[in-house]
Amino acid sequence: MKHGTHLTNTAISILVSLIGLAVLFPFFWMVRSSLMSNIEIYKYPPFLFPQSWRFENYPVTLRTFPFIRYILNTLTITVPSIFGTLLTSSIAAYAFARLDFPLKKPLFTLVIGSMLMPSAVTIIPIFVAWSSIGLSNSYLPLIVPAFLGGGAFNIFLVRQFLMTIPRDLDEAATIDGASHPRILFRVLAPLIKPVLISVGLFAFIVYWNDVMGPLIYVSRTEMSTISQGLANFRSGFGVDWKAIMAACTVAISPCVALYFIGQKYFIEGIVLSGLKA
Repeated sequence: MKHGTHLTNTAISILVSLIGLAVLFPFFWMVRSSLMSNIEIYKYPPFLFPQSWRFENYPVTLRTFPFIRYILNTLTITVPSIFGTLLTSSIAAYAFARLDFPLKKPLFTLVIGSMLMPSAVTIIPIFVAWSSIGLSNSYLPLIVPAFLGGGAFNIFLVRQFLMTIPRDLDEAATIDGASHPRILFRVLAPLIKPVLISVGLFAFIVYWNDVMGPLIYVSRTEMSTISQGLANFRSGFGVDWKAIMAACTVAISPCVALYFIGQKYFIEGIVLSGLKA
């Protein structure tokens, strides 16, 4: 029995490792291509590693790719959006996890069901609404929605995590005279830090990589985000693959760095969120 279990675990480990390699291979290929010349990139059969490592591709690319400006523009959207997502999703999740009010279950079902609605359905009416008040060419249409609920998936994730925390803490805080905001932000928030970090990472990746939103609401070149900059850079340098790969590597590096910093909390937040329905 133990021998069979050992073989099963070994097979699962090998399978997971192969899947992991398959997922990481495109990133390896991107970095590898960013350190090659265009001639090496087009060679067939392709080289696994560069024959000559061309680190100068990065400074050359950054001279034509205004990375700092794109980063600042993207952070102008991302930072307040992450704050709004964490704040409003926590409040909504607390209401669904801890409070009793009429139509609680149908409303929560409606929130979960909203994830099934394609985002393309709401693009035109939302754009018309923002245009009617003269804010179509600004960052506000990209930031304000984060303060209006934080997203159904994030609400679900935080709510599930809150359900794993005993209600005795709430009752003790209530006896001491604590209000609901104080219970949430003073008592429960430190305990749900893993899931909040997970939600923050999700939000960062979504807003950092968002192409459609800035494309719809931002038309001025000086306001372009990192995703828009990459799209424009590719259209302007369609055959210079080493420059495109270098720009993509630079653009994705903050996401990779942030994930490695918060991966412990990310995994813990995802795992514990599903312990209790």
